[in-house]
Amino acid sequence: MPSNRPVENVWDYPRPPSIEPSDEHIVVTLGGMTIANSTASYRICETSHPPTYYLPIDSFAAGVLHPVGGSTWCEWKGAATYFDVVTPDRTIPAGAWTYRTPAAGYRDLIDHVAIYPGKVDSCTIDDEIVQAQEGDFYGGWITSRVAGPFKGAPGTLGW
Repeated sequence: MPSNRPVENVWDYPRPPSIEPSDEHIVVTLGGMTIANSTASYRICETSHPPTYYLPIDSFAAGVLHPVGGSTWCEWKGAATYFDVVTPDRTIPAGAWTYRTPAAGYRDLIDHVAIYPGKVDSCTIDDEIVQAQEGDFYGGWITSRVAGPFKGAPGTLGW
């Protein structure tokens, strides 16, 4: 079901990225179970990228997020740490991430978790099935609400 919200062009998103609250209904499934359900998330909107959604950690089912070692660095948000996403039927290594101590301007992300939509069974926003942003690093969520082209596909690294 397409969104009834206005279509946004990702090339109109700012750099550094904006953070904005979202009341969209998000449901994430993996291994035949709902692992997250929220109507209170944050969207990170950055030039050339579909939004990445950060859900409150307490919107995830108990026991599905398992912290793992290692981190990556975002020039805007700081150090990201990762979780394996685990259900009785499936495990997604490093399938979700968080910013435990994000940089100034992104403090609302504390206790929020982003998930790679292409690694789980499904993600929906307001009942619309999400398409994952291309690339093995980006975690953008593509719906009818956003227009591209999107960074992540082969040949877009220099964008």
